[in-house]
Amino acid sequence: MALELIFKALADNTRLRLIHLLGDDELCVCSCVEVLRTNQPKISRHLAYLRRAGLVAARRDGKWTHYRLTQPSDTHVATIFSELRAKLASDPQMQCDKARLESAMSKHVVSATPQSPDVHQTVAANQ
Repeated sequence: MALELIFKALADNTRLRLIHLLGDDELCVCSCVEVLRTNQPKISRHLAYLRRAGLVAARRDGKWTHYRLTQPSDTHVATIFSELRAKLASDPQMQCDKARLESAMSKHVVSATPQSPDVHQTVAANQ
């Protein structure tokens, strides 16, 4: 893992917002799109950049891709990443994003009854 690639990955506000949103959870691209209020290609591009830097991992589930943070294997990079995440937690914009995520997730849990459409379809329809 090239150190330059890691720092370039951390040098973008959208990617920092994605890192904070993922936190200790796994999210699909559609949730990130909804919370960050931007388009799917932009979110996917930034997540791919983070994946190339070794900071996130992807898991396919049918046509959906879910992302989660990974722990860097280099101890120095892991320390930097941990400190960055702690700093992001105190940022007002990041806190607002997290609150919007929690609100969106609670709406989807309530609306995801057996008779209602798939949560991913609900998100796509609301955009």
